[in-house]
Amino acid sequence: MSNTPSAADKQRAATLYAEGNALRKQQRWGEAMNAYEQAAALDPGSPAAHAREMLMHIMEYYTKDLYNP
Repeated sequence: MSNTPSAADKQRAATLYAEGNALRKQQRWGEAMNAYEQAAALDPGSPAAHAREMLMHIMEYYTKDLYNP
């Protein structure tokens, strides 16, 4: 069995990535993160993995007080 995502998985990952982008633009950070994670799980080659990492860096920058009480 190969680890190559099926065409259906790639399509679903692309849809989740687009949903994640829309949610991020609405500042619905948690929902965007979930969409990106689901997309990356379906298709590790999806740009969602990079988008999730970038969103994590943004959140760490804007919420640094949560890490430094």
